[in-house]
Amino acid sequence: MKAIQVTFDEALLERLDRDPAVREQGRSAVLREAAAAYLVRKEAEVIADRYRAGYGEGATLDTELDGWTGEGVWPQD
Repeated sequence: MKAIQVTFDEALLERLDRDPAVREQGRSAVLREAAAAYLVRKEAEVIADRYRAGYGEGATLDTELDGWTGEGVWPQD
């Protein structure tokens, strides 16, 4: 691991230090967890943006499959 320097305003740092998980695990562990959660959330946003760009905001199953309904063959029971 690499040590870094992070600046917090005093009020936020006091709130952070009052948290039981911070007292138990330490600031570094909690901040690593927060950074990892942030990156997961950002990746999910990127994926959602790509889906929206690919399928369009108004795409629905009804319109997405237009023209394909007669192409499939359903098995006989």
